Amino acid sequence: MTTLTPDGTFYRLYKTDDDTEGKALILIHGLGLNHDMWREQTEALVKTFKGTKTPSYQVLSYDLYGHGRSSPPPEIPSLTLFSRQLKTLMQHLNLSQAIIMGFSLGGMIVRRFAMDYPDMAQAIAILHSPHDRDQAAHDKIQQRVYQAKANGPDATVEDALIRWFSDAFRASRPDIMDDVRQWVKANDRNIYPQIYQVLVDGVKELIAPELPINCPALVMTGDEDFGNNPDMSAAIAKEIPASELHILKGLRHMAMLEDPDTFNAVLIRFINKVATHS
Repeated sequence: MTTLTPDGTFYRLYKTDDDTEGKALILIHGLGLNHDMWREQTEALVKTFKGTKTPSYQVLSYDLYGHGRSSPPPEIPSLTLFSRQLKTLMQHLNLSQAIIMGFSLGGMIVRRFAMDYPDMAQAIAILHSPHDRDQAAHDKIQQRVYQAKANGPDATVEDALIRWFSDAFRASRPDIMDDVRQWVKANDRNIYPQIYQVLVDGVKELIAPELPINCPALVMTGDEDFGNNPDMSAAIAKEIPASELHILKGLRHMAMLEDPDTFNAVLIRFINKVATHS
C-alpha cells in the first residue's frame, strides 16, 4: 500500500500477515535518498515475516520531508522536525510502538526519536550513522554543504558514490550507480543544503544524552565507511546500555545495496531477537 499522509509524508506499507495490525518495522533513509534505497531490504523482510510462526511485523518505509515524494519541510529542517514527522506517521497508522531502523541521517533521526518518544521505540537500529567528529572531519562535511548550496546536489554526487561503494562494485553495477545518482540529483537545490546542514550540526545533540536510550539497539557500519567509521559506531554503542555492535567487513557506506544478503542477515537476526523477547 502506498499513500500520502495529511502532512504530506509519502509512505509504503507492506502487510505481511493478518495479525500484524499495530506492529511495524520502520525503515528511514539517508540524506538525499528516498524510501527506494531499502528495496533490497523490504523484499527480504516481508519474505521473512510472511507466514512465519515467529512474531511478525508490517514493513514501513517512507520519504523524509524534502525527499522523494514527500512535501518540503514545513519549517527549518532539524532532527526534532524529522522525529516529529515519524511520530505523526505512526499515529496516522495507529502504531503505538515500532522497531525503527535508520541509515546515516536516518540513524540520527532514530536516536532523536528514541530520546523524544521513548515509549514508541520498541528497538532501534543505527546504521552507518555519524557520531562526534574531529575538526578536520567537520570541516570536510561542512565544505560539501557549501558546495551543494552553491552548485546544487549534482556537485556532490560523484564524490559521494566513491565514498559509498567499493571500487569493484561501482565498476560492476553501473545500474545501481545510475539509480543512486538520480535519487540525489532529484533533490531541490534550495532544500537539500538545509537538510545537509542537519547532518553536520545534529550530531552534537545526540552525544551522551542526559536520559540514555534504554531500548535494545543495533549499531552497525562498514569497516570502509570512513565518514561513519567503526570508532564512531563503537562510541554510539557505548552510550546505549542495551546495544550490540556489528562491523561489516569490506563494505562502505551503502552496504545495504552492495551486499544485501550480509546486511539483511544482521538485521533479521536482531529483529528476531527483539521480537522473541518482547
